[in-house]
Amino acid sequence: MRKSILALAVLAGATIPLAAHAQQRILVEEGVTTGLADGYVGIADDLQPRFREYVIQENVPNYTVPDRVVVGTVLPETVTYYDVPQQYGANRYRYTRVNDRYVLVEPRTRRIIQVID
Repeated sequence: MRKSILALAVLAGATIPLAAHAQQRILVEEGVTTGLADGYVGIADDLQPRFREYVIQENVPNYTVPDRVVVGTVLPETVTYYDVPQQYGANRYRYTRVNDRYVLVEPRTRRIIQVID
């Protein structure tokens, strides 16, 4: 009986730091990359003007959200996301237009990873 209580106490003590770690927030300023190991995150600076022309031609709907449109913002589920063509090198992300700004979004989390100016 004492062994099972001790085992439960050890397990409970081990999960508390993990739960606290999971709650940590990471803030990223606009224009700052996240520094992921796979290199540049998003669309490279030299490709952004062409990509901007592309998305303007696509004329995707504009969504209005109350939050500021900055890197790190999580967009609502109601926003529609579009595939990024391969020639822009960011095809694992999606793009959309929010508050009249074009943004690249990580589709699984809906987090803005780049604002296209």
